[in-house]
Amino acid sequence: MRQTCYTVLVAARGWEGEGMRIEENLGDAYNYTVKLFKDIGRLVILIVLNIIPIVNFIVIGYFARVIRESPRSEAPPPLEKYGDLWIEGAKIFVVSLVYMIVPIVLVSVGAASAIVAGALFPFGGLGIVGSALVVLGLVLIFLIMIIALMAIVNMVKRGRLGAAFDFDQILSKIRAVGWARYILWIVVIFVIGLVLAGLSAIPFIGWLISLVISPVFLVFIGRSAANIYESATTATPAPAGVTPVGLFCGYCGNPLQPGDKFCGKCGRPVK
Repeated sequence: MRQTCYTVLVAARGWEGEGMRIEENLGDAYNYTVKLFKDIGRLVILIVLNIIPIVNFIVIGYFARVIRESPRSEAPPPLEKYGDLWIEGAKIFVVSLVYMIVPIVLVSVGAASAIVAGALFPFGGLGIVGSALVVLGLVLIFLIMIIALMAIVNMVKRGRLGAAFDFDQILSKIRAVGWARYILWIVVIFVIGLVLAGLSAIPFIGWLISLVISPVFLVFIGRSAANIYESATTATPAPAGVTPVGLFCGYCGNPLQPGDKFCGKCGRPVK
């Protein structure tokens, strides 16, 4: 995975501008993720859980725990409290479905139309319309993911479902990162995912590689996404003579919003 990251980043250099470098972000995510292999038992459980429908919400919840504990943690968290992980994963699934319901419908309807047209009306316009709907749906999926990914991280960091639809804060975070840098990061992650997905085509062992890579790559994305989120957060010190209480994190002094359960900068629980 590390070689893949650096190869993809060759084209990205020179476009990042000031601030957090994508190479540093992915390097940290790689060093963090490989520590999964220090506990083979945990990795095997993640792999097994990931192939069971509905139960695999636990793996998605583990992805959320990685986001919540990053960047303050130096290694992936222990795999425990499965019920809490399942609930976290279910929340992410619901949020993802809400964001993606329109493009999913477009792709499904378009694909069905194209198949029917190919079977019954090979020279009709229905096939063209169906193909156009599929393309439109795929474009919307990418565009929506630009917002949806930051929305999921915002929800996890803030500890409430509504934060996934707090568009003012979500867009503010992206602006703080920089739209160009943020979209470039998404593109790099997407390309790395495509490269790793291509490994599943290897004869005989491709399916096994895919099973192992899936939860590992999810942890990698979680760590990297948390790094991006934190790069948009700037601590605001309290005025001289004022003790940071109430709406400030007691650990790092970062401003908090009413209802926050976790600090958006250091990730620690709000007391």
